[in-house]
Amino acid sequence: MEKKLLQNHTLAEFCAVTAGNDPVPGGGSVSALAGSIAASLAEMVANLTVGRKKYAEVEEEMKEVAAKAKEVRAELLAAIDRDSDAYDLVSQAFKMPKETDEEKSARSAKIQEGTKIAAMVPMEVAKKTYELIPFIEAVVKKGNQNAVTDGCIAMMNCRLGVIGAVLNVRINLGSIKDEAFVRELDEECEKLEKEITAIEHRILEYTYQAIK
Repeated sequence: MEKKLLQNHTLAEFCAVTAGNDPVPGGGSVSALAGSIAASLAEMVANLTVGRKKYAEVEEEMKEVAAKAKEVRAELLAAIDRDSDAYDLVSQAFKMPKETDEEKSARSAKIQEGTKIAAMVPMEVAKKTYELIPFIEAVVKKGNQNAVTDGCIAMMNCRLGVIGAVLNVRINLGSIKDEAFVRELDEECEKLEKEITAIEHRILEYTYQAIK
């Protein structure tokens, strides 16, 4: 019987399977979910703006935001399963035989290969989630102000998705021997961490001012 995709679970099912004693789905999948929720909220605020006379000047922009956020949402939902699949690759590599030197060499190579994939998937999640920022800023500052807090919560989930994914990158980098690969991803992680926190703070400040 084919395994049910994690992205097709109900919320209750996803929470239950996450709470179990299997390491997947774990923080990586949950980070991808947070990113998809951020996209959903940005899309919602854009849709709540379209068709309102008060926001006629930004109607076309909001339509574009809704369409792009929808695309990102779909990609991040798919990443929920990709992250768990990447973990499984590493897990299977550790189960390979290691009796002979040849077996040890093959096992080590597979572990390195799997661990690189396990680092790349959350790296892609972090970058894809980060792409939501201009859409979120647009709906918060130009969108339906009755839903400004929803846009801000989109940003909070965006930060969670980015930082959570980055943490999953970093924990895998410690096991990778390819120094150039590690250095490149480490630099990307550092940049994302620094920028996402500052952006969230800026949007939170704007939102607090808007609802006073």
